[in-house]
Amino acid sequence: ITDAWAASELFDKRAGIYSSRPRMLVFAELGAGQDNLLNMYTTTPEQRDRWRVHRKLIHYAVGIQSVRRYRDFQNNESRVVAYDLLKAPDDYVKHFERYATSVVSIIAFGRRVENWDDPIITEVIAMMHLAADLNVPGKKFPMLMETFPFLARFPNEIAPWKYGLGKKRAFHFFYALADEAVKKGDHDDSFVSYLFKERPKYNLREVEISSLTGNLFGAGSDTSSSTLITFVLACCAFPEAVRPAWEELDRVVGPNRSPTWEDEDNLPYVKAFVKEVLRWRSVAIIGGQPHAPTQDDYYKGWLIPKGAWIQGNVWAIHHNEREFPDPDRFNPYRFLPGHPDSRPFPGEKGYMTFGWGRRVCTGQALAEQGTWITVTRILWGFNIQRKIGADGKPIEVDIFNYT
Repeated sequence: ITDAWAASELFDKRAGIYSSRPRMLVFAELGAGQDNLLNMYTTTPEQRDRWRVHRKLIHYAVGIQSVRRYRDFQNNESRVVAYDLLKAPDDYVKHFERYATSVVSIIAFGRRVENWDDPIITEVIAMMHLAADLNVPGKKFPMLMETFPFLARFPNEIAPWKYGLGKKRAFHFFYALADEAVKKGDHDDSFVSYLFKERPKYNLREVEISSLTGNLFGAGSDTSSSTLITFVLACCAFPEAVRPAWEELDRVVGPNRSPTWEDEDNLPYVKAFVKEVLRWRSVAIIGGQPHAPTQDDYYKGWLIPKGAWIQGNVWAIHHNEREFPDPDRFNPYRFLPGHPDSRPFPGEKGYMTFGWGRRVCTGQALAEQGTWITVTRILWGFNIQRKIGADGKPIEVDIFNYT
């Protein structure tokens, strides 16, 4: 689906039909399987009931209402990012990854990530990189198994194309962290404490607790840090887009304090700037996992069969000249209502970065909230520029040579 209006019609307005998943040999069957909210089918009443249980549990942690109670420590962690950038600007990627992982770790386990060497970061980033490799059709050789499933029958020892899939490394890692956090009993308000309390009620197994905890990191760690790296690229490539943000911040916030949540409604350009970061180089370029209809459906005369693999193409949607003229130019004015550069777009947000319908990213509210305060604070406190080369001139950045 490469059109915003078609995606809205099928995935949002017909969400009840397009809420299931197709068969995914690589990502699901060799990966986390049906114990993971991300992969669950919803074609039978039993599957829908289990999916709703997982969705309800994850909403307790990162639902729209829940994330407001995380504002204090999200704000504090973003201050640490600013301080780290002052001390070691060259390590900005590590600072962003520590920040994003720490926020989610506090929510999940009640445990801060103080430095980049923490094993949580290493494991989470490795897991997310593998997931990204296995989630884009054609990107890595393992996806060939979707076309030729017999290749999956070979033992890992003689099948390097399987990437070691099936070992469930992440399952053991996240459950061990959850079990340790609960046994310590220091943070009764953490997500894992809640899961262990609800365990008898919902008959949660170890693998489900692990997948729910892991999904929390998947929804809010690597994705959030990647968005902040995109923000840095945008500042370097399009400095003219930064100046109106400075002017607005100087006028509303001033030099004697850094921005707070209360400033958001008074910073419309900065708010638009953050939206443009999410649109310009979206993290999940194909909209995350594929959808599948639970019944045969028709769209504009075309049959979409039950169980078909339906993929949202976020890159194409966000780079359609009709909605986003000159789409590779970073232009926050697209998101200022009434501005000449603004175009009609389905949905109130103006972008489809986090997916659609009942399968929308569970961490959307957390990611948007954290991205706003961090981007706003960095815009307020820093002048991000391209590196100066040996000849004394700024080194050009290639916005197309970027993953």
